[in-house]
Amino acid sequence: MTMNECHEWKPQQEGLQQIIQLLKESQSIDNTVQKNVQKKLEELNKYPDFNNYLIFVLTKLNTQDEATRSLSGLILKNNAKAFFDKFPDYCQEYIKNECLTCIGDQSQLIRATIGILITTIVSKSGLATWPQLLPNLSQFMDSDNYASCEGAFGALQKICEDSHEQLDSDPSRPLDILIPKFLKYFRHSNAKIRSHAIACINQFITFKSQALMNNMDLFLENLFVLADDTDLEVRKNVCKALVMLLEVKVDKLMPHMNAIIQFMIIRTQDEDETVALEACEFWLVLADQDICYEVLKPHVNNLIPVLVRCMKYSELDIILLKGDIEEDQNVPDREEDIRPRFHRTTRMHGTEQKSDDQMNEDEEFDADKDDDSVSEWNLRKCSAAGLDVLSNIFHDEILEVLLPILKETLFHQNWEIKESGILVLGAVAEGCFQGLTAHLSQLVPYLIQCLSDKKPLVRSIACWTLSRYAHWVVHQPPEAYLKSLVEELLKKILDSNKRVQEAACSAFATLEEEAGCELVPYLPQILDCLVVAFRKYQAKNLLILYDAVGTLADSVGSNLNKSEYIEKLMPPLIDKWNSLRDEDKNLFPLLECLSSVATALQTGFIPYCEPVYKRCLTLVKQTLELSELHSKHPEQYEYPDKDFMVVALDLLSGLAEGMGSMMTPLIANSEILPLLYQSMKDAVAEVRQSSFALLGDLTKACFENIKPALNDFIQILSKNLNPEFISVCNNAIWAIGEIAIQFGPEMSQFMGLFLEPLVEIINRPNTPKTLLENTAITIGRLGLVCPQQVAPYLQSFIRVWCSSLRSIRDNEEKDSAFRGICHMITLNPAGVVNDFVFFCDAIASWNNPKADLKEMFYKILNGFKNQVGDENWRQFFDQVPPQLKQRLSNLYAI
Repeated sequence: MTMNECHEWKPQQEGLQQIIQLLKESQSIDNTVQKNVQKKLEELNKYPDFNNYLIFVLTKLNTQDEATRSLSGLILKNNAKAFFDKFPDYCQEYIKNECLTCIGDQSQLIRATIGILITTIVSKSGLATWPQLLPNLSQFMDSDNYASCEGAFGALQKICEDSHEQLDSDPSRPLDILIPKFLKYFRHSNAKIRSHAIACINQFITFKSQALMNNMDLFLENLFVLADDTDLEVRKNVCKALVMLLEVKVDKLMPHMNAIIQFMIIRTQDEDETVALEACEFWLVLADQDICYEVLKPHVNNLIPVLVRCMKYSELDIILLKGDIEEDQNVPDREEDIRPRFHRTTRMHGTEQKSDDQMNEDEEFDADKDDDSVSEWNLRKCSAAGLDVLSNIFHDEILEVLLPILKETLFHQNWEIKESGILVLGAVAEGCFQGLTAHLSQLVPYLIQCLSDKKPLVRSIACWTLSRYAHWVVHQPPEAYLKSLVEELLKKILDSNKRVQEAACSAFATLEEEAGCELVPYLPQILDCLVVAFRKYQAKNLLILYDAVGTLADSVGSNLNKSEYIEKLMPPLIDKWNSLRDEDKNLFPLLECLSSVATALQTGFIPYCEPVYKRCLTLVKQTLELSELHSKHPEQYEYPDKDFMVVALDLLSGLAEGMGSMMTPLIANSEILPLLYQSMKDAVAEVRQSSFALLGDLTKACFENIKPALNDFIQILSKNLNPEFISVCNNAIWAIGEIAIQFGPEMSQFMGLFLEPLVEIINRPNTPKTLLENTAITIGRLGLVCPQQVAPYLQSFIRVWCSSLRSIRDNEEKDSAFRGICHMITLNPAGVVNDFVFFCDAIASWNNPKADLKEMFYKILNGFKNQVGDENWRQFFDQVPPQLKQRLSNLYAI
C-alpha cells in the first residue's frame, strides 16, 4: 500500500474478513487453535497496516460483537506498547484520530478499551507527540452526550494514573486547566462521572501537584459534599482521597478532623467491603501521624468495636479458604498455591544477626499470612493491622472497651465470632501486653485448649495468637505453660489440615526463637515430630518446615550435636537434598536450613560435609558461568537466578562456622578461592554480601588457606565500604576485622585502603545500629594489631565508638575491640580526654571482662585520675551520672 493520508485509509474487505475470523478464533479455548492464532498474529505484525485494521475493527465495526471489537483493541494496545514509535506516521495518525473520533462509542466496553489504548500511546510516546489529545478530551467532557463525556473521563482517568508526572511537568501546564475542571464535575448528576472526577484528582495528591495545591480548599469543600454519596465508587474514591490527604496534607485536614474520623468510622462499616477497606486504611495511616493520640482519643472507644467486628471472616472468605474442609493433608498442592519464595541472605554478620530492613519486615503484623487464597489484603487483615498499631499507641487505655468484647467473643458459641476474638487477642499482644499480663494465666491455657477445636480456622488462629505470647510463656516456670504448649503445637504440626499445619509450624518457629535452649529437654519429641512432618507435608508446607528446622538449629545450637539427634534429623534432609536437581528453586529453603544445621552440629556434620561442600561449589560455579555466557550472548542465554549462588555461599559459611579448621582439606583441594574472588566482584549486592560473610568465616576457620589470596580479597573489600549498601558494607567491614585478628601487624600494609573510610562511616549521621557496631569493632581490632597507625585518629571517633559498643553483650569481638582501644589510648591519651566520660560509660557496660582486660581498664582510669590531679578528678567525677559513678567505684575502686 502507498503512503496515503490517514483519513483516506480504507481496509480491503478480504483482509478485514481474515482478521475478523482470526479474532473469533482467538477466543477459542482450544490450545492448538490458540497456538495457530498466535503464529498468524506474529506474521501479521510484520505489516504496518495490520494495526490500522485493528483500530478499524475496534472503532468502526458496530455490527461485530463487543468482545471481538475489544479484543482487537487490546491486541493493538499490546502492539503499541511494544513498538508504537516504529509505526509509520500515517498509521500513528490514523489510530490517534480514530481514538478521538470514537471515544464516545455507545458501548462502555469499547470506550474503556479506547481509553486503555490512548493511555498506552501517551505512556509510550509522550503527551508532546499528541498535542490535540487533551484539548479534545477536555471538550468531550463538556458534551451533553453521556457516552462522550464518560469516554473522555475514562481516558483521562487512565492518563492521570499512568502519566501523572508527565501532566504535572508539562510546560503547557495542562493541570492548571484540568484540575478546576475535574472539581466542577464533583457535583455532576451522574455518579459515574463524579467517581471519574475524584479518581482523576486523587492521582495528584501523593505527588503534591502544584495545580492541586493551589485548589486544595476547593477540593476539600467538594470532597466533603460527597461524604454521603449513595454511589459506592464515589464513596470509595472519597475514602481514598482522605487517606492520601492524611499522609501528605494533614494540616489541611486538622480543622475538620473530628468530622472526618466520625465519617471514617461509619465508612469502615460500609455494607460494601471494598469501600470499608479503603476507609479502614485510614487508621493505619493515622497511626503514623504524630497527632494520632490527640485526635483519636475522643473516638477510640467507638472505633475499637468497629475494627473488632470487621475482623470476623466473611462468608465468602470461609468459602475461599475452604474453612469447612477438615482434612486435606493428602491433597497435593497446586503450583499456583505455592507463593514465589525469594531468598534473603541470613549472613548479616556482627553483634546483631539481622539488618534493619529485615527487622522491620519481621515485625510487620502477619496474622493470617496463610490466607493468600483469599486475597493479599482484605478488610479482616486491615482491621487486625489497625487494631495492632492503635494498641501500640493507646496501650492499656483501650482495654476498658476491649476486655468486655474479648470476654464475649472468645467464649462465643458461634465459631466464627470465637475465631475473631482469638485474632483480636493476638493483634493486641504487643500493645496491651502490660494490661493483659494479669489475665494470661487464664487466657494461655484457654488458647492451648483451642488448638484442639473442631474447626481448622480456629485451630490455626490459636497457633498464631499463642506465638504472639510466646515471650511471656518462656519466662514462666517450664512446667506451667511451656511443656503443654510444646506438646500441643507438635500435635498441630501433624494436623490433618494443611492450614493448621502451616500455622502450627510457623508458631513453633517463633517459639523456638523465644525459648532458645529452654527447648533442649524437649528435643527428642520435637525431632520425632519434625521427621514425621517431612514424610507427611505437601510442597507448600515443606517450605515452612525447613524454616522451623533451621530456626531450631539456630536456637539450641550445639545441643543438637548428639548422635541420636543427628540420626533422626539428617536422613530426611539428605533425602530431600538428593531428590532435588541443581536448577530446582526448592533447593533455596533446604540450603538455608542446612546452613543453620551445619553451624549447630559442628563436627557432627562431618559425614555429610564433603558432598554438601562440593555441590555448593558446583552451584556457585554454574551460576557464574551462566552469568558470563549471558553477558556475552544475551540473546542465547537467559540471565541466571543469582539466588542459587547466594544460598550456596551462605551454606558454605555455615559449614565454615560449624566445622572450623576441619574444613582445611576441603578448601585445599578445591577451587573455592577463585570462585569466591569472582563472587566478591559480582554486580548483585546480595551475592557480594554473602561472599564477604564467607570470606570472614573462612578467615576464622582456616586462615592459612586464605592467606595466599589475601591481597586480592582486601582490594575488593576496600571498594565495598559504601554504607548505601548497608548489608554489603557491614559484611565487608566485619571481614576486614576478622582478617586483622588473623593477620596481625602485617595488616599495616593495607591500612591506607580503609582506615579513613571506616572513620567516615562511624561518624556518618543515621548509620544503622548494626553497621555502627561492626565498624566500631573493626576499628578497635585494627587498633589492636596496628595501634601506631590508628591511634592518631582517636579523637575523631572515640565518642561514637564508645556509644556504639556500650550496649552489646560481652563476647570475643567486643573483647578484641576494647583491647585495641586501650592500646590506642595508651599511645594517644590526649585523643580521649574530651570524651573520657563516654569511655567510662563504655567500660562500665562490661559484665565480666577477662582479668587482663579489666586490669587495662583500671590502669587507664587511674592513670587519667593521677594525671589530672585530685581536684580536677573530683570536679570531673561529680559530673558523672550517679549510676555510672557507683558502678565504676564498685568495679575499679575509684
